[in-house]
Amino acid sequence: MCTTGVLSRVAALGATVLLTLAGTAGVAVASVAASGDDEKPAAPTEAGTSFRTATAIQQDQEATADASTGDYLYWAFPADIGQRPTVHATVELPEAASGRSGSTWQVDVYDGLRRHQACRYGTQTKAAAQGAGTVELSCTLRTVKGWAEPWANDPLQGTYYVRLTVTGLDADALGLPMKASTKVTSNDAGGAQAVDGALAKPLVPGIGTRTAAVSSEPEDGWASGWWSSRWLWTAGGGVLAALAGVGGYCLTRGSGRPSRVPAGI
Repeated sequence: MCTTGVLSRVAALGATVLLTLAGTAGVAVASVAASGDDEKPAAPTEAGTSFRTATAIQQDQEATADASTGDYLYWAFPADIGQRPTVHATVELPEAASGRSGSTWQVDVYDGLRRHQACRYGTQTKAAAQGAGTVELSCTLRTVKGWAEPWANDPLQGTYYVRLTVTGLDADALGLPMKASTKVTSNDAGGAQAVDGALAKPLVPGIGTRTAAVSSEPEDGWASGWWSSRWLWTAGGGVLAALAGVGGYCLTRGSGRPSRVPAGI
């Protein structure tokens, strides 16, 4: 028989489930924050000049490079399942006036198969303002997936390449010294963007002789692809639905006493 005590226990159990989910999410956030306190390797101070010689960097690591206007600068970074990377690039323009005015700079991102990845938003191409000393660029990619159809151009787990170059410059300004820096940050898209399936291996091609290929992997290793927060919320939703069914049954069933039958029937 359903009583007020039963309903109160059902409500308490539902609240416990919600608190457990919130606590699990909090532990995950705390783990990420704790891992960020670990000592990181020194940031690279150079850039490659092609895909094969791209300098490997980690996310949240600012890399710098001294170069000349007209050079193609390449970096490589890892992107894991569920991440939404944003590439930030800054160019310190040459001191010469001819190198500062009228120059246009561009940052491009390619995946491990060297497929160009479109930017969801950001300033991918920008012309230097009159008298400006720097140009800042950015490119936010789509969420990295663990699996996609062969014909799709979806970003997949693995290595990504950043290419920074000038696309518009006067001929007399070519070869002037300049400085560049890049940094990659990511947001976790969560289980809402999770897909079933996973790659046999991440798309991690060899990076060449200047850097070790292993350095292009995340510091804590690649995600397996089968786990996401979607599992927690699916399980929690199932439990809450069952509790709601029990509570609804108790409310509609009433006290459980049979109704009186009129005399003479």
